[in-house]
Amino acid sequence: MTTSTVDAAVPGPFTLIPEKTALIVIDMQRDFILPGGFGESLGNDVDMLLKVVPPLADLIAAARSAGMLVIHTREGHEPDLSDCPPAKLNRGAPSRRIGDPGKFGRILIRGEYGHDIIDELAPIEGEVVIDKPGKGAFYATDLQQILTDAGITQLLVTGVTTEVCVHTTTREANDRGYECLVVSDCVGSYFPDFQRVGLEMICAQGGIFGWVADSAAVIPAIAALPVSPEPAPVSQR
Repeated sequence: MTTSTVDAAVPGPFTLIPEKTALIVIDMQRDFILPGGFGESLGNDVDMLLKVVPPLADLIAAARSAGMLVIHTREGHEPDLSDCPPAKLNRGAPSRRIGDPGKFGRILIRGEYGHDIIDELAPIEGEVVIDKPGKGAFYATDLQQILTDAGITQLLVTGVTTEVCVHTTTREANDRGYECLVVSDCVGSYFPDFQRVGLEMICAQGGIFGWVADSAAVIPAIAALPVSPEPAPVSQR
C-alpha cells in the first residue's frame, strides 16, 4: 500500500492512504456564496467564502488526478418543506427564510438555481452529490453507506461554513471513526473569528476531531501519490 504524508499538518503529520481517502466538498452552493444570494441577504460578506474557491478548485483537480473519490454536499429541502423542522425554518429574518423567494429562486429549496453548486466547483460525471436536510452530511443521508461501500476511512474536509456544516460533518465523521483532515484555506466562514477558532478546535488537545493543514501542504502530498484508476461510479443516494 503506497502512502504519502502531509508533514505540515497540525497537530502532527497526516498519512494519506489514497484508496481509503475521499475528498468531501461541503455546500459550495450559490445561495451561500454568490453576491445577492441568501448568505449576503442576511448581511454577510460573501467575499469571505469566495476566496475559498480558487484553492478548493486546485485541490479538487489534484484529488481527481489521483483517482480519489470526490463527494459534494448540498444543504436544502423539499419544496413543501416537509423535511425542514420549525426549529430551523423559523431562523433568520422574516421574508429571508428557507423557502422564501430569493435572487436565485426559493431559498435552499432542492431544484432551485441557488441550491446548486457554483459553476467553478461543479461535480463531474461519476462524482457523488449528497442532498442533506441538516448541517451534518451524515444526518438523514446515505453518506455512511457510500463511504463504507468504497472502503473509505479518511476524509479531506472542505467547504462552508467552517463553524457550522464543516464542523458538524467533521464531528459526525470523528464519532464514526473516520480520520479527518480539514483543509484550512478550502473552508470558509463569514466571520474571521469563527474561522480561526473553528480550525483551532479541530486540532486542539492532540487532534480531538482531526488534523488541519492548508492546500499548499495537502496538494503536494496528493501529487506524490501514484495515479490510481478512476474510482468506479458510486450510486447517488
